[in-house]
Amino acid sequence: MPRHVLARFGIRWFVSALGLWIAASFLGSDRLTVGNGWGTVIGAGFFLALVNMALKPLLIILSFPAIILSLGLFMLVLNGFLILIVHWIYPPLYVKNLGVAIVAGLIVGFVNFLVTQILEKK
Repeated sequence: MPRHVLARFGIRWFVSALGLWIAASFLGSDRLTVGNGWGTVIGAGFFLALVNMALKPLLIILSFPAIILSLGLFMLVLNGFLILIVHWIYPPLYVKNLGVAIVAGLIVGFVNFLVTQILEKK
């Protein structure tokens, strides 16, 4: 595997973990919990990066009509659904419901946007 693919995955992993940690801080432990320590945050970030890399392109293709009809807003639901998938795969990540997952996906997306802007300027 080329180095740039591993580097991109590493950045996605870091950004996903950071975004989940920030989302858990904003939403509170009754809605979103990433576990007890940095190890579980890093684990949740790993699984979120893996799910985003493996499933998101396929889900975008399958839900393309809904994305077009909603003018892209269905992507929020899709991101929330991916966070729920990670919740099912990785039990230390607790997500109360789809609504919380959608808000968490919005926060993770915003963190991803900010980190991407910072890295592209360098």
